[in-house]
Amino acid sequence: MSTKYILIVHGEPFSIFSEVLGKYFIKKRQFKKKIIIIGNKQLLKKQLKKLKYDFPLNEIKNYLDSEINSINIIDINFSHKEIFSNISRKSNKYIEDCFKKSLDIIKNNNDFILINGPISKKTFLNKKYSGITEYLSQKTNSRDEVMLIYNNKLSVSPLSTHIPIKNVTRQVKKDRIVKNVINIDNFYKNILKKESKVAVLGLNPHCETTDKFSEEDKIIKPSINYLKKRGLNISGPFSADTFFIKKNLSKYNVVLGMYHDQVLTPMKTLFNFDAINITLGLPFIRISPDHGPNSEMAGKNKSDPSSFFCAMEFAEKIR
Repeated sequence: MSTKYILIVHGEPFSIFSEVLGKYFIKKRQFKKKIIIIGNKQLLKKQLKKLKYDFPLNEIKNYLDSEINSINIIDINFSHKEIFSNISRKSNKYIEDCFKKSLDIIKNNNDFILINGPISKKTFLNKKYSGITEYLSQKTNSRDEVMLIYNNKLSVSPLSTHIPIKNVTRQVKKDRIVKNVINIDNFYKNILKKESKVAVLGLNPHCETTDKFSEEDKIIKPSINYLKKRGLNISGPFSADTFFIKKNLSKYNVVLGMYHDQVLTPMKTLFNFDAINITLGLPFIRISPDHGPNSEMAGKNKSDPSSFFCAMEFAEKIR
């Protein structure tokens, strides 16, 4: 069954996301799927009005009542006194309620793609989860979640996500590498309809270590050899400091790194915000624009909406 709906979770209420939504919906008025925002209608209207974005919000109670080419919204209760303020834990219940409503709608129904606005990891997750990827995984009882930062030319995936750097080596395991690469390969084949060409980075500088235990020799290389035998197009390990040059990038469309900044730093340097965060391994496809709440810019109408445009464009293409 093809996806028919895009659910957009408003996310952190005091962020740049209302501005980003405004810039998108002022420009785009025709949609291939039904768009449903999950958030507080009055808050969103006030924020949009302050930013001088004017378009109607079609309030609905049930997703089945949504209309094509309308900006549908399911209202979530939120007591707010100021239109823009600092990010705080006062918004946590609102964010939780937005996600809960979205997950209740999506449950046992593959008609949906979920896009969420930016969330403050410090205030909302509060050390209980290392990221929204892990939060959604726990809420949906999933165990195979994979973070993929996607661009049509190149995607990157960190083996370990939002964890302290001192804990990274604990995540470098053969079964995790194999699982992540297979999930990515299936996504490329089944959703993108193209072959994945995967490059795997080493953990240590220059893929070498003076320790007795080498993660490259004992874990990463055996994982790559196992996946090659399964017929996957995969190579490595490559030294991270020299991999992201034109000669290498022309040969691969996915890079698996061992930790978050090892691959996200060069990715954002290459593509800025022309990329989206896709979570694989959930019962549905989840997409997040590749930017944070940036509350300091909220209300200034100077934010770059490119990543949300990418997210919507990608979601509209998925069948």
